[in-house]
Amino acid sequence: MFKQEVYSNRRNRLRNEVSSGIILLPGNMEASMNYLANTYHFRQDSNFLYYFGLDHPDLAGVLDIDENKDYIFGNDVDMDDIIWMGPQPSMKDQALKVGVENTSPLSALGPFIKNALAGGRQVHIVPPYRGKTMIWLEDLLGVHHSEVKNFVSEELIRGIVKMRSVKDEYEIREIEGAVDVAYEMHTTAMKLANPGLREQEIVGAVEGISISYGGPVSFPVILSMDGQTLHNHYHGNILTEGRMMVTDAGSESSLRYASDITRTVPVGGKFNERQKEIYEIVLKANTDTIAAMKPGVLYRDIHLMAARIIAGGLKELGLMMGDVDEAVAQGAHALFFPHGLGHMMGLDVHDMEGLGENYVGYDQNIKRSDQFGLAFLRLARKLEPGFVLTDEPGIYFIPALIDLWKKENKFTDFINYAVVDAYKDFGGIRIEDDILITDDGYRVLGKPIPKTIEDVERIMSE
Repeated sequence: MFKQEVYSNRRNRLRNEVSSGIILLPGNMEASMNYLANTYHFRQDSNFLYYFGLDHPDLAGVLDIDENKDYIFGNDVDMDDIIWMGPQPSMKDQALKVGVENTSPLSALGPFIKNALAGGRQVHIVPPYRGKTMIWLEDLLGVHHSEVKNFVSEELIRGIVKMRSVKDEYEIREIEGAVDVAYEMHTTAMKLANPGLREQEIVGAVEGISISYGGPVSFPVILSMDGQTLHNHYHGNILTEGRMMVTDAGSESSLRYASDITRTVPVGGKFNERQKEIYEIVLKANTDTIAAMKPGVLYRDIHLMAARIIAGGLKELGLMMGDVDEAVAQGAHALFFPHGLGHMMGLDVHDMEGLGENYVGYDQNIKRSDQFGLAFLRLARKLEPGFVLTDEPGIYFIPALIDLWKKENKFTDFINYAVVDAYKDFGGIRIEDDILITDDGYRVLGKPIPKTIEDVERIMSE
């Protein structure tokens, strides 16, 4: 964990964002896979981690705004725990490491919350995303689970988003370390992308590298020759020469900070001409939009810049036609680029998404579009120093979507369906990097992962 004062300072700053009452941040509990004692890999709640730092189950943190006190509720281990887990530090000792002096058994949390409610004090929570947490909150707050949402505090959500959006030097170091692990994951995937190999074998190698460096993958690995499916978790294909393999994968550091990188490579190690043409458009969209990032720029404008680069490149190849700016304004490019350019990243790979995507990526001035493609942009607001975000343009040939739009005669002034039909066997290409917004520009985080055609072919030949 970080130094004690990091957590103390975070809690003190959060107190200034919420007017009065108490803030309740439940940690996560174990989640069983197929029977009670066989659990999934434990992952602590990110908000609890950010403010209280302790990374094990069955804990809750409370910030008393009015009394300027912090509490951790959790149980000391008993002999049964010691037999299975070994000796563990006391809750008192653990709490002191994150600057909290007040500890109580978990059973004391219910009476504490009920006493606060009886005194007319407001209890602030964030939206629960696990069923067990919802049931726990139902009991703690003394309401039916349908009423738990009434305690969700917009004031608290906005305060957390304001703080977690700007990464400090310690967080940046963690994220950059996770990107360096992703370098090993992706260069290994490149070297293994040979005809005859099953995708699952590469997924196993990639996940194993992340675990060997101390953390699990930051999200289930996306790896497939069928890259036209944006989040393809099917790994049963046998690699075939002439196809492209998309790998979207990241690692989680020991302190739970994420990386998120995508690379697309030709099976067998050599791009053919058609692959080169599409790949270079995506690469230009990636590098040019990264170069345009700096504080004060709307990320929505960066996204639209990527869309224009993609539409312009496809027009040169004859897949699109007409005025590029008008095609993007109407959303015709979204046939090939149907997602947003990127998202915030930190303790969550889609950072703070559990608090509500519109709170994280939008604000009072920037509202979400309802246009297909642009509506899926997770981050649109002005960039600020300390933001860490992804840049991940792509071009995809989705047969079902192509057929639908063609049947509906959609955007016939901009899309040359006769040429597009010949690409329905292509798949997709995505290139993604993790970017830190600095005081005067940007920095691509981590060891550079090959992405030019020359560098990809070179690493794949090793």
